[in-house]
Amino acid sequence: MAPPFLRTVHWTSGLVLWGYAALHLGNHALGLVSLEAAEALRRAVHGLWRTVPGSVLLYGALALHMGLALHALWRRRSLRMPALEAARLALGLCLPLLLALHVPATRLAQEAWAIDPSYARIVRAFWSPPGMAVQLLLLSAAWTHGCMGLHMALRRHAVWRRWQPLLLTGAVLLPVLAALGIVSMSREIQAAALPAPPAPSPEAAQLLRSITATLREGWLAAVAVALAARVLWRMARVRGGSLIVLRYPQRSIEVPRGLSVLEASREHGIAHLSLCGGKARCSTCRVRVSGPEAHLPARQRAEHLTLERVGAPPDVRLACQLRPTGDIAVVPLFPSLDSAAARPRGEERELAILFVDLRRWSGVAERQWPVDLSWVLDQYFAIVGQAVRDSQGLANQFIGDSVMALFGLETDLETACRQAVRASALIDLRMQAWSQTFEVQFGQPLDFGMGLHAGRVAVGRVGFEDTTSLTAVGEVVNTASRLQEHTKLAGTRLVLSLEVARRAGVAQELGAPVQAQVRGRSQPLPVLQVRRPAQQWP
Repeated sequence: MAPPFLRTVHWTSGLVLWGYAALHLGNHALGLVSLEAAEALRRAVHGLWRTVPGSVLLYGALALHMGLALHALWRRRSLRMPALEAARLALGLCLPLLLALHVPATRLAQEAWAIDPSYARIVRAFWSPPGMAVQLLLLSAAWTHGCMGLHMALRRHAVWRRWQPLLLTGAVLLPVLAALGIVSMSREIQAAALPAPPAPSPEAAQLLRSITATLREGWLAAVAVALAARVLWRMARVRGGSLIVLRYPQRSIEVPRGLSVLEASREHGIAHLSLCGGKARCSTCRVRVSGPEAHLPARQRAEHLTLERVGAPPDVRLACQLRPTGDIAVVPLFPSLDSAAARPRGEERELAILFVDLRRWSGVAERQWPVDLSWVLDQYFAIVGQAVRDSQGLANQFIGDSVMALFGLETDLETACRQAVRASALIDLRMQAWSQTFEVQFGQPLDFGMGLHAGRVAVGRVGFEDTTSLTAVGEVVNTASRLQEHTKLAGTRLVLSLEVARRAGVAQELGAPVQAQVRGRSQPLPVLQVRRPAQQWP
């Protein structure tokens, strides 16, 4: 993984180039209004980019982005990668080949020979099947590469997920409208029979072609050097005795010193589980190691915190973080049946978790017929599920007489907490009304309790073979379940953590928090107890 500073530079330069591409496409799309409107916007936008600060920003971002792309290609331990990442990388490496044709014919020609950069000349210049194909390919490749980069960087944020359908629609429409704008401007030029702007002299045209060829060949050479450097560096390390041996239970492999155990496993086709993608955000890649202490670098902070959290013994390490300096033996502790199991199956989210549980259910089950109990559960699940849905949540787990609901799959955590609080009030109101009818029908009252907590969880599909379901796991889920149990001691319908109440904006109206000793937590948790949520938040 690249150092944080380089990642920041790569992200910032990419954002500048994406903004330039968006303005460029928007300018082309304005051709649907008129050639005059598109030309007016072009003068204004290009006027900004032609200033010294604008030029330094644009071409500096382009040079940095290309240089960092080559650096990342050289630094990759393996060229094996997910299909989405491979597509983004391929588009990024192809872009300079297309830019080598576009930039000299526009900016360089304008600066060196005062060639007219207007749409009247530009559209005429590439209004042919080959010219249009190149332009559309350039637009599509640049735009797709940029949008994929944005998506991969921001996909974990709730705001991005909430607006993703609209953003995807805009991302698809913009290049289509830009292409239609070019067609519209071409027709307008032909209909108005505008005179052809002065073309570059034959000498200038030949020089531009030479510059284009040089830029293309230079970029291909740079990519080839980056790829060859990886091979040569590996060969040099092998000849210099920089190989180490990793002994797995099934086989032994030789790898360059500096490779992580997880990278070594994947490079040699050894199935190795790693659900977080090798970021030390889980412990599923852990291995038991044996060998000289000198061959085992000390745990870094991220690895230390993760292993300490699961109570791992000293001889257990994270394969994604361990980069042995000498021969060692490793035993993966989590089974992985195939290479597909090593791919991430879920992602971390910040959610609000609400647990609802029926009270006195054992007494009801003892006295009633099984078919009647099935009908009761159907009614109960329908009431709770609809209240959760009306509050924009997802009731995703129905286990026995308990329901787990998730809030925040498409929103930020503050909104999720407000939705969960609202859901608790709706459940209380509707369950109270149903309980009265239930007592008349079955001769005994029915009560319930709710626990609510929020924080970071892992969201994904779990199960066996074709029987899987979306769920959330983590300490937050366990705590929400325990808070539901705490309602029995508190004699209330809802117990929510102080953190949820603060994020939902209701902490002040619920009085002073109490310290609850929640089973499974080493420290007491400040909570708030609500006797009747429907009365508290009518």
